[in-house]
Amino acid sequence: MVVNETRRRMLRQLNSRYIYGKYPLLHAIVFIIQLTMVTVLVRKFNGYYANRPVLTTMITNAVLGGIADTVAQTLTALRMRQRQKKLNPDYGKDDFFSIEISELDKKVPWPEDDFMTPASKRGPPPFDFERLTRFMAYGFMMAPVQHKWFGFLEHMLPIGGGKATSNALRRVAFDQLIFAPCGLACFFTFMTVAEGGGKRAVMRKFQDVYLPALKANFMVWPLVQMLNFRIIPIQFQIPFVSTIGIAWTAYLSMSNASDEPVVTSNDNSP
Repeated sequence: MVVNETRRRMLRQLNSRYIYGKYPLLHAIVFIIQLTMVTVLVRKFNGYYANRPVLTTMITNAVLGGIADTVAQTLTALRMRQRQKKLNPDYGKDDFFSIEISELDKKVPWPEDDFMTPASKRGPPPFDFERLTRFMAYGFMMAPVQHKWFGFLEHMLPIGGGKATSNALRRVAFDQLIFAPCGLACFFTFMTVAEGGGKRAVMRKFQDVYLPALKANFMVWPLVQMLNFRIIPIQFQIPFVSTIGIAWTAYLSMSNASDEPVVTSNDNSP
């Protein structure tokens, strides 16, 4: 109990810290750790892939999915911070949010809690480690499916000879008309269930965000997959998609996060 309380207090304190009054400190720490993991994977990817291709792909997918969600959470925090500054001109002035990290401890003590703070003066939502875990778990579990799918496309529609371009186009068609709709359905279903939602929540998620996400997918991914299938070696195809997909997964993360709090300028309730 004491350990959990200490951990919660430490996370709450880290969530209240900003670098130069702009960038959430905890988000930055998580992002740096993830980049370090990516650096290790990049340096040794070929060796890992040669020995354990599926496991290597699973770990790579998980890390890149985590980066995407961290980016999404950071963008949300920055956006809400800007919104609060517009609603409350005094927000961020002479308080612990606006002081540089190096000067923070000297000027302002740690906040004990913010339950009694008006919503318009609170900071953006804290970093959600459970949400990060869900995204990493989804990337980890989907990697074997992607690995099998890309292997199937490689076997059925080989890139070589005089049919390289035509087979690449066929791969894109197969991928976008079969795998993409199913993949998005799996994504929103997994995330909703992992968040504790039931059948109704899944149906509501599909009604609200599935079709817009699928339309956005058709605007982004055909060209990316054409480049992927035509040029990228098969062992790098999933990492390439996952890397390009950081922005895409960040978009999905923000689309899936339907519980973003709304702040109003007249909200003075605790």
